[in-house]
Amino acid sequence: MVVGMADASPVRQVKVWDGWIRLVHWGIVLLVAISWLSMRAGKAEVHYVSGYALLTLVLFRLAWGVFGSDTARFSRFLRSPLAAFAHLRQFGRREPDSEIGHNAAGGWMVLVLLGLLLAQALTGLFANEEPGFDYAPHGPLALRVPEATSGWLTGLHHRIFNLILAAAGLHVLAVLAYRVLKGQNLVRPMITGVKRLPGTAVPPRMGSPWLAAALLAVAAAIVWSVSRLG
Repeated sequence: MVVGMADASPVRQVKVWDGWIRLVHWGIVLLVAISWLSMRAGKAEVHYVSGYALLTLVLFRLAWGVFGSDTARFSRFLRSPLAAFAHLRQFGRREPDSEIGHNAAGGWMVLVLLGLLLAQALTGLFANEEPGFDYAPHGPLALRVPEATSGWLTGLHHRIFNLILAAAGLHVLAVLAYRVLKGQNLVRPMITGVKRLPGTAVPPRMGSPWLAAALLAVAAAIVWSVSRLG
């Protein structure tokens, strides 16, 4: 359906985010919260399960970034750092959202967050016994490396989580700034999958749901196999 905006330019509803991208996005939000709360409460088993689930979603997202929908593919939304800086220079300009997927700056934020989440989950596999948990746990790979290495990775695991919180806070602030300064609602499309875009916008190709399900199953199988090594 084509409707008119204040400037009389036609816009239409375009599906830009598939359900898999939205599953990963909101699933990661939930799992990071569970990981933090379980750590504070000393619930080791919950903490490890949430970590395994988080690693599964990150591995799937990396694969979907190669084989998935147009807006999920890194090759489609990762642009040069110069393009990202050019986009940020126009940050205060109020204008309709015309981006099919991630904008030039947002694409790099996605890459940073995925990198931090992957590093967090991988270091957690090598984490050794930590005080405060309801029992003395260690990651499934902790005993396969020297104790000093495991201890160093455990400390790194804690520091990376602080970086994740900082990056997530910056992401939330950016989303709020887009709403206030540019008049663009970035949250609703990540819930509904649909954006109001110019009538000339070409809908992106959506990836195969069967391929997505297969990639998610493979990611889950890899993580389950690693978890059994301990």
